[in-house]
Amino acid sequence: MNLIVAVDNNWAVGYKGGLLTYLPGDLPYFKEKTMGKIIIMGRKTLESLPGGRPLKDRTNIIMTRDKEFTCEGAKICYNKDEVLEYVKQYTCEDIFIIGGAEIYNLFMNECKKAYITKIYKEMPADKHINNMDKLDNWKVTWESEKQEHEGLVYQWTVYENVNM
Repeated sequence: MNLIVAVDNNWAVGYKGGLLTYLPGDLPYFKEKTMGKIIIMGRKTLESLPGGRPLKDRTNIIMTRDKEFTCEGAKICYNKDEVLEYVKQYTCEDIFIIGGAEIYNLFMNECKKAYITKIYKEMPADKHINNMDKLDNWKVTWESEKQEHEGLVYQWTVYENVNM
C-alpha cells in the first residue's frame, strides 16, 4: 500500500474539514498517482470532496463506524481488518490511502511508500499525521525540485518504509 498527502512543517494535513491550502500543481500529481487505482479514505474525507461523491475512475473504499452509512459507487468498510481483507484482491502498489489524518495514522505502518507533498510553511491546521522524519522506519528516497505558488514553496517527496 501507499499513502499520498500534503503536509506542512508540522505534518498538519487539514483544517476545518478541508485541505491546508490550494496548490494547483499538486492536484495533477495526485490525479496521476491515483487514477485507475484503489483509494481508501474516511467518511469525512469523502464528504469534503466535490459533491461529497467518490472520485471518478478509481475504486473508492470508504471507512466509517456508521453502520447505516451508504455511498453509491464505493465499497464501505467498518474497520481496518475489513479494509485489509478486502484489498487482498489488489496489487499493493495500486492501493493508496488518501485521508484523513486518522486513516493515515491507522494505515501508515501497512504502507510501503508515502508520496508526501511538503509545504514549507506552518499553516492553520487542526489535523496532523505522524511526522515521518522522526520515524525510524521511513526514509526519503526521492525529492523533486522545489515548486512555488503565490509565494508558497512546496516539494514532492517519496518516503519508503524500510521495514517492508
